[in-house]
Amino acid sequence: MEFREGTDVLTASGEKLGEVERVVIDPRTREVTHIVVKKGFLFTEDRVLPIEVVDSADGEQVVLSQNVGDDLEAWPVFEETYTIPIDQMPNTDTLGPPGETARTVSARPAPAYYWYPPAGVGYPGGSLGLPYYPPQVVHVERNVPSGSAALKEGAAIYSADDEHVGDVERVFTDSESDAITHLLISRGLLFKSHKLIPANWISDASDDEIFLSVDRAVLERLPDYEGD
Repeated sequence: MEFREGTDVLTASGEKLGEVERVVIDPRTREVTHIVVKKGFLFTEDRVLPIEVVDSADGEQVVLSQNVGDDLEAWPVFEETYTIPIDQMPNTDTLGPPGETARTVSARPAPAYYWYPPAGVGYPGGSLGLPYYPPQVVHVERNVPSGSAALKEGAAIYSADDEHVGDVERVFTDSESDAITHLLISRGLLFKSHKLIPANWISDASDDEIFLSVDRAVLERLPDYEGD
């Protein structure tokens, strides 16, 4: 199967749900675990779909299986935002019960809030006292497996010798195992044509970066990719 950002995601009956926004991969197993469908059409928020519901993906469209339920809104949203008082911050980077797939990906301070009583009403604790509400922290959680990377097209690819060798243009997987077989590197300043990288050269990955176990010289010896 072939995944590319912006391709249509269709039901088995041909109804368009949205477009591929991201491909979620497990850097340890080099498998695609989910796709993120961009909001629009039937979705009001970006939704996370497990790879098991995908029947086919050819780079032009992604078609879901016949047995996908009608309640499409039951799929989890990609990102959820919570505001939590700073004195109630959890000790770990994961909110929710153990085993929950959501994980915190960012936290930033939010403005503190103050309460002012109506005119003529005294402040609790004395005329100079002012109730204080602790600063808030905004958590953004993603409903994807812990340790995975929600890979977006254009993620930078780095060789083992720290060279930025190109960006991700497409992700190819085995249709039976969902394992990544290759990444397609876009043309750029380094390579004048596309390069197809074997997945077993991936050493680590994040949302915006992929790190390879081979250096630039090895990549330069790869044949140009002439596929469609």
